[in-house]
Amino acid sequence: MNLVKEIVDYVKAQDKIGKKFIFNMTTNALLLDRYADYLAKNEFRLLISLDGDREGQSYRVDQNGHNSFDRVFNNIEYLRSNYPDYFSRFVMFNSVLHNRNSVESIFHFIKTNFNKEANIAQLNTSGIRPEKKEEFLNTYRGYYDSIMSSQDCESLQDELFIKNPITGAILDYIFYKSGNVFQSYNHLFLYPNKEQSKYLTGTCTPFSKKMFITVNGKILQCEKIDHRFYAGVVHDSGVDLDLELIASQHNRLTEIYKYQCEKCGYKNDCKKCIYQDDDILSETPICKSCVSKEYVDKEDSCALKYLRFHPELYYRLLKNTVVR
Repeated sequence: MNLVKEIVDYVKAQDKIGKKFIFNMTTNALLLDRYADYLAKNEFRLLISLDGDREGQSYRVDQNGHNSFDRVFNNIEYLRSNYPDYFSRFVMFNSVLHNRNSVESIFHFIKTNFNKEANIAQLNTSGIRPEKKEEFLNTYRGYYDSIMSSQDCESLQDELFIKNPITGAILDYIFYKSGNVFQSYNHLFLYPNKEQSKYLTGTCTPFSKKMFITVNGKILQCEKIDHRFYAGVVHDSGVDLDLELIASQHNRLTEIYKYQCEKCGYKNDCKKCIYQDDDILSETPICKSCVSKEYVDKEDSCALKYLRFHPELYYRLLKNTVVR
């Protein structure tokens, strides 16, 4: 926390020049009661990691190997009771799906106890050590499969809304096919007629959205990238960041799938991040997300058919979806 406080003090001392600084923090909430006043005072956007009820939280243990649920839950209640307005405005939840919980149990637990909707994420499937693969597969649970196996599937899908994969796919369809959606103000002003160059793959341009620094000082484009692709190092005497090298590596890696991308049905709407592909550095890398144009046409047809039978969903997406 000393480092966090130094960063906050440093940022607040800078000339704002029309900018508003916002602080975000992800926490396991084990020390939340100790720093609640500081976080609330500085209006930290707080993302609390909680995987549901006691059984769902059982993979998250303290230094003695004990389930952290009771301590975390009590700390969250402490924050809510002492800073109700802050809790309502700035606190969110992140939950990881696994074999000891479900989308249904997580959603209802967070909603019932805190009146919030958790962001529920699957386990990251990249970077698994070969000797741990069987253990990983036993722990892994798919988001959509978990929803479909719930007791009241249709009700849960309706409550999840855009967090329901089917609705999310429809939203993607509207986003990419309508011609009326722009990714940013830059795209709106620079390419008002949607005549813009298409980037190969869905990989973000390095540092266009965020920067991540590991505990060892490695600089990565984000927290989801394999450490092999680190872009620089922070050390005691300064920062090593070779922008030319970063650009060269990024261009080289996106070029690897060039010929597959040219024939892919998703070539203009790709969401794949190459840095999360375990095969990208192999001798013969193959993109597992590559599909034919016929496959995409079939998906589009299914989306239109689904909207035809659920016209209320289109209206709800247009009227209620503000930020995804």
